[in-house]
Amino acid sequence: MNTIKVLDIHLFQKADQSGEFYCNTLQDHLKESHKHIERPHRHNFFLMMFVTKGTGFHDIDFNTYPLKDGSVYFMSPGQVHSWQLSDDVEGFIIFFSQSFFDFHYADLKLKAFPFFASVNFPRLLQLDAGYFSEMRTYFETIRNETVHHYLLKDHMLRNAVSNILILSSRLFLENEKELGFAVSSSYLHTFQAFEKLMEEQFLSQRSVSFYAALLTISGKHLNRICQSVVGLKASEVIAKRTVLEAQRMLVYLDDSLGDIAFKLGFEEYPYFTRFFKKHVGQSPSEFLKRHQINFNKS
Repeated sequence: MNTIKVLDIHLFQKADQSGEFYCNTLQDHLKESHKHIERPHRHNFFLMMFVTKGTGFHDIDFNTYPLKDGSVYFMSPGQVHSWQLSDDVEGFIIFFSQSFFDFHYADLKLKAFPFFASVNFPRLLQLDAGYFSEMRTYFETIRNETVHHYLLKDHMLRNAVSNILILSSRLFLENEKELGFAVSSSYLHTFQAFEKLMEEQFLSQRSVSFYAALLTISGKHLNRICQSVVGLKASEVIAKRTVLEAQRMLVYLDDSLGDIAFKLGFEEYPYFTRFFKKHVGQSPSEFLKRHQINFNKS
């Protein structure tokens, strides 16, 4: 495998469906789209998945989340995922583009929701019995709208998606009280700007002072912001992103370890090995061997 497959929303849609939205039952999605999703992959769209029955695991960027009744998952474009699902799994899955939501809400953006605000935040909301039926109703409403041509259908879809996002955000923040949404909005917006810059340039730039200068703040203040939002120093946020890309390349690409080190901006392989082992607790070759075994089992 020379690249990590990026799936476009059009791969899943029927001819009469909008190019910005897709919804299906989880069981039908697995049957109809098996050839696209049988191996780890990434998307260029947002994803929400609600499990109403079944067990298993959902791996998102090397974070393995349990899967059971009432699990709701949220994914942003670019994240790599795979899953192991029981044969009796049931639920709903929704894809939508950023423009599907953002262009129709002048005062509300997807980045305002905690699970889409930062890739450093968790991706699973586990519902208790009290909210299971309400969430199921929202997903069923969306599924029903997608298979009919009702009046103002797109507006109903956006309203139902908004209801899911708002309810999930409230529950998510109750469960994850330590997340940085308790800090000021200016801190969160600056952190998001830092993540955006880092995503564009982390392969060539890993200096805190470089990003601080682009944000027109001091490195000390950037550290303060990162500590407040995600509990990490700015250098640790940069290292975490670099490690994630290294893990993706090691497991999903066929490149040699030396080539991967070079692509990540390390001029010497031994330095890359020390860096990786410091943050992961294993050497690149040990990590690759362990995940190749798991990959072949999935």
